[in-house]
Amino acid sequence: MINRLNEPTHGSIEYDGTVVTDLKGVALNEWRRNCAMVFQQFNLVGRLDVLTNVLMGRLTTVPTWRALLTLWSDADKLDALETLDRFGMADFAAQRCDQLSGGQQQRVAICRALLQRPQIILADEPIASLDPKNTQMVMDALKRINNELGITVICNLHDLDIARSYCNRLVGMSQGQIVFDDVPENFTESLSQSLYGIEVNDSELISQANLNSPKVVSLNRQINRA
Repeated sequence: MINRLNEPTHGSIEYDGTVVTDLKGVALNEWRRNCAMVFQQFNLVGRLDVLTNVLMGRLTTVPTWRALLTLWSDADKLDALETLDRFGMADFAAQRCDQLSGGQQQRVAICRALLQRPQIILADEPIASLDPKNTQMVMDALKRINNELGITVICNLHDLDIARSYCNRLVGMSQGQIVFDDVPENFTESLSQSLYGIEVNDSELISQANLNSPKVVSLNRQINRA
């Protein structure tokens, strides 16, 4: 709901003085550019090469005819290659995305999100389909984005251990209500048991790294209200 792909049934979402739920037309498109998505299933075009997939992050800033003809500027290509290099994917720039591993594809998706030059990255269960090694690589990449680029990362996770290892704020949801909003150290196993009746590793959480603005409302994607 933060990027308005789903609409809240009531309430509002605010960020840095802007009422996101009131945005329409050009203003809504601009918000979505500033609020990049990283999806669980990557949402890459498998038959296209890695570089072209990353350049898709510039679609909101180039004329449609240029995008259709893949007439990307040299500056955009350089930006894409530098971003891929930052996350160890530059050597795969000419390779088809459907030939990559899951972790590699997710890093390509992260690079595509960065090409939007966003203020916020929303990561929707970005490690749900990955093995432990690729899970660490993807979470390391998101943490680097937050630490080195100063971009707010809001990440929907189901593994409390990972959330506590990488994030500095956790928001726990249960039955459509916020039941926890604090630093990770204070979300103990006993608290998880009392709130959810399950072990901490099974707790459903939204974790947020470096919330730059206190006006951002963090919502679980399954909740129908703000």
